[in-house]
Amino acid sequence: MANEYGDLATLKKKLSIEADDDTRDDLLTSALSAASRAIDRTTGRRFWLDAAATARTYRLHARIVSEDDGQVLLVDDIGDSTDMTVESASTGGGTYTAISGFYETTPDNALADGNPITGLLRPNSIWGTSFTRIRVTAKFGWPAVPEDVTEAALIQATRLYKRKNSPEGIIGSAEWGVRNLSRRDPDVWNLIEPYILPGFG
Repeated sequence: MANEYGDLATLKKKLSIEADDDTRDDLLTSALSAASRAIDRTTGRRFWLDAAATARTYRLHARIVSEDDGQVLLVDDIGDSTDMTVESASTGGGTYTAISGFYETTPDNALADGNPITGLLRPNSIWGTSFTRIRVTAKFGWPAVPEDVTEAALIQATRLYKRKNSPEGIIGSAEWGVRNLSRRDPDVWNLIEPYILPGFG
């Protein structure tokens, strides 16, 4: 699978493998892919940006936050709002109708700050009833992969690649002797923890 959070050349540098040595590329690519998808599962989100806009449909139940100035619909991370469309329909296969000019993206300035849009605000209004469905068409993901997510993926990929020398989860060194590998790498965890959605991790 593509969309790894890091590249093969950088991973080779971290492992002191010559750039023109391709004998281990399959193992390294597999480790990098596994590390990237593990970050997705742990954080509850993914950080690459869709190549094209796709549609996602939301029920309002458990996705509405009431603010002083209106209702916020919580959506999946949106990394590009160019030509974004928001439509509503009643349940039961109703026709979707565009909502134009009646919503704002939140947090404020998210994309300008390199963060995704995570909510849509209806100022001084509501999104509908429990029977309403909202369809959002946009490029989902993050504007760019955060540097600390990339670093976490490279660290974890390095760890996974080296597991071929410790299949039982036990490693040895002249300095520390034989010991078990820790279940969770603290550096990886510190790097990705700020990105974990509530209910994950």
